[in-house]
Amino acid sequence: MTETRHITHWIGGKPFDGDAARRGDVYEPANGRVAGHVDFASAAEVDAAVAAAKAAFPGWRDTSLSKRTSVLFRFRELAAAHRDELAALISAEHGKVLSDAAGEVARGLEVVEFACGIPHLLKGGFSENVSTRVDAYSILQPLGVVAGITPFNFPAMVPMWMFPVAIACGNTFVLKPSEKDPSASVRIAELWAEAGLPDGVFNVVHGDKAAVDGLLHHPDVKAVSFVGSTPIARYIYGTAAANGKRVQALGGAKNHMLVLPDADLDLAADAAVSAGFGSAGERCMAISVAVAVDPVGDELMAKIRERVAKLKIGPGDHPESEMGPLVTKAHRDKVASYLDSAVAQGATLAIDGRETPVLGGAGDGFWLGPTVLDHVTPEMDAYKDEIFGPVLAVVRAGSYEEAMELISANPYGNGTAIFTNDGGAARRFQNEVEVGMVGINVPIPVPMAYYSFGGWKDSLFGDSHAHGMEGVHFYTRTKAVTARWLDPSHGGVNLGFPTNG
Repeated sequence: MTETRHITHWIGGKPFDGDAARRGDVYEPANGRVAGHVDFASAAEVDAAVAAAKAAFPGWRDTSLSKRTSVLFRFRELAAAHRDELAALISAEHGKVLSDAAGEVARGLEVVEFACGIPHLLKGGFSENVSTRVDAYSILQPLGVVAGITPFNFPAMVPMWMFPVAIACGNTFVLKPSEKDPSASVRIAELWAEAGLPDGVFNVVHGDKAAVDGLLHHPDVKAVSFVGSTPIARYIYGTAAANGKRVQALGGAKNHMLVLPDADLDLAADAAVSAGFGSAGERCMAISVAVAVDPVGDELMAKIRERVAKLKIGPGDHPESEMGPLVTKAHRDKVASYLDSAVAQGATLAIDGRETPVLGGAGDGFWLGPTVLDHVTPEMDAYKDEIFGPVLAVVRAGSYEEAMELISANPYGNGTAIFTNDGGAARRFQNEVEVGMVGINVPIPVPMAYYSFGGWKDSLFGDSHAHGMEGVHFYTRTKAVTARWLDPSHGGVNLGFPTNG
């Protein structure tokens, strides 16, 4: 019998050496086997991690920008060199195929590369002679100890949206990753140490709500970043803000893809399948609703059906697998429950993922193949809820205006896309749609690292999006300085208030 792994916290530059009162199981979704056990942090472990970060802060804050940048460059090189190893850890615990996991690490590294430019990004402003022999300038300074609370679906990329920028700006960081796939975060901590990051600047605590609440209420945590479902994002935002913290809380999504009659339907069908079923639909930027403006609905459906029939479902490390299992049995069962409820509410089950064959046999894995619900309407649960699985809902619309109203009326506003060959229609869409990230003939419009990631409405709580310049501003605060250096011929002390002149 294969020995199970033990995953513990990373505090003060080394693995935690204490005993855990509680632990959680870590599964291999492809076979349902318990592959490891992860320690759950109590208040004491959270306090220890925050204390380590607080102790490390003064030294890291005063470390030169050149030195910080050299550590970031070294971390980037190490993480890139170990990309396959990180991908294997992610694939084993999350279930996504290896190529998808490797792509996740690559996208995360783009934020590290952005953060390597921090000397330029932290430049303040300067105004000479604002009053007689008086200069004024602004500087950007770090906040102190900051925390990140991240989801299971991207155990490397989403933390990398946060900690590279936070650390580059001079903060120290406590990460609370998902307890479902915790190993990648610990390996990242080891790579930081190898890169020369001082002990305590980057810490990892594992656990559940007890660990989260410990960070949200801790007086020494100055800011909290979160990515997850909307109900939890709302809770994170309210609780952290009530405790005087700066908060960015990114919530759920119901991303629509609008297909106009003039669109290239082969391109649109490819996009619907890849964006709907990649990573088993477990991503906040997945396309979960395709809105077809008639008369193209039937033709689009036929092309989607052709492509889904060719997809190969199997374990993440199988060389032919294009989509893996879902992360847990409970989640798989919840996603599958929407199939029967949608049919009961009037939808057509065009493709039933429960019947999809699995490479090597399904065994006890958490499998659900690509599923398509056609003729979905807005009052159905499969439309209203964030399913977070490989279920694509197809909605028929009679016009651009009808489709536009549908998309903008949705309470979520994370991402959307339009497929068309009409530049005017695309320009009108990007101007009018009530959504934060827009793709034009691009199904998953995740911005590059030098722009910022985040949606509108119930997809974001707080004012700041992740990474890019909004990330730099989130992890810093501005200090304005007014300075007078008297000329040797000033003629004596002047205690008067400075005036213009």
